[in-house]
Amino acid sequence: MLKIDGERLWASLMAMAEIGATARGGSCRLALSAEDQAGRALFSRWCEDAGLTLSVDAIGNLFARRAGTDPEAAPVMMGSHLDTQPEGGRFDGVYGVLAGLEVIRSLDDHGIKTRKPLEIAVWTNEEGARFTPAMLGSAVFTGTLALDNALATRDVAGVSVADALRSTGYNGKRPLGGAGDAYIQAHIEPGPILEDTAKSIGVVTGGQAIRWLYVRVEGMAAHAGTTPMPLRKDALYGAAQMIQSLENLAADFAPEGLTTVGELSIAKSSRNTIPGLLNFTVDLRHHRDADIEAMEQQVRARLQDIAAQRGLSVTVSPHWISPATPFDAECVACVQSAVDALGYAQQSIVSGAGHDAIHLARFCPTAMVFIPCVGGLSHNEAEDVLPEDVRQGTDVLLNAVLKRAGQAN
Repeated sequence: MLKIDGERLWASLMAMAEIGATARGGSCRLALSAEDQAGRALFSRWCEDAGLTLSVDAIGNLFARRAGTDPEAAPVMMGSHLDTQPEGGRFDGVYGVLAGLEVIRSLDDHGIKTRKPLEIAVWTNEEGARFTPAMLGSAVFTGTLALDNALATRDVAGVSVADALRSTGYNGKRPLGGAGDAYIQAHIEPGPILEDTAKSIGVVTGGQAIRWLYVRVEGMAAHAGTTPMPLRKDALYGAAQMIQSLENLAADFAPEGLTTVGELSIAKSSRNTIPGLLNFTVDLRHHRDADIEAMEQQVRARLQDIAAQRGLSVTVSPHWISPATPFDAECVACVQSAVDALGYAQQSIVSGAGHDAIHLARFCPTAMVFIPCVGGLSHNEAEDVLPEDVRQGTDVLLNAVLKRAGQAN
């Protein structure tokens, strides 16, 4: 079994972390920002040094290609993203991109040519921190999201994706989509399961279902000092009861069911005015589509009941749906056989977060490799991984990709 150069990969990760470095040791490279552009430029230089061919499509996805000996074969793809959260970590997404580059560098070290070509993808706006939805670039690539709709999306400053692509020079000409033999993505586990079970590798069998909802609660704004409590139509107190009901709902669907309220805004808020209108978001997750459908129906019923009790009106609107996604059995087997042969401690795992691999799984055979995240902490400047886990995960990626791409005779 082949091994990668762990010190070289770690040095690449640390060099990339210097771009958009934050005061508390994290990274800030919002999608298609100047920092993201600089990170892409550094990656591109490394790829050119490795003899790879670069191309960019119309949504700004960047591809680095190593030719195979079979000119008719579709590529085996790797990759992830270089954009981060506003106060993100040094490894989320970046690890998958640079692990892909290290696979190619290691194949060069060993003088190994593959029958199928290899490609590393840097997907645009995976995080969804600047533009929504998340995983925008891979959604357009796979046809899940229309290009025109994606280009028209604007950030909070009013800058569109099309504007940002032009300003950074990433409005490319490569056709969207195309043939893909397989996609195998390495990623940190953005959660605590692998660390908790003392496993170095997660063999990811698929991704759970995700639903994002918008909730609008409307009551009646009134004076805080003159309106008796029984006569109030307080949108915030009503929302508080609704949010508590969502936590209780998760318990009814335990252990796979998850509910999160990540944003809440009060319209025209004032300290001495009873809140009359507010909005909050709901994030639902479950391993199975039927269960997440049941969760959404329960959300709607419970919130309507509470609104009726309090004399409020509530509207629940869908924002984004990602179905449960099983990964390709043959690709998962490639990862599993690599782990078994290397002898690394491992377990099967379902991805709790959205990843570009979820979109790619509807485009070509797909699998993922997880490595542990210290403390299960991600989307945080304190996000960390162990160099040995980085190395082992990339060893697995290398051997799984080589098995799928085939060694040239």
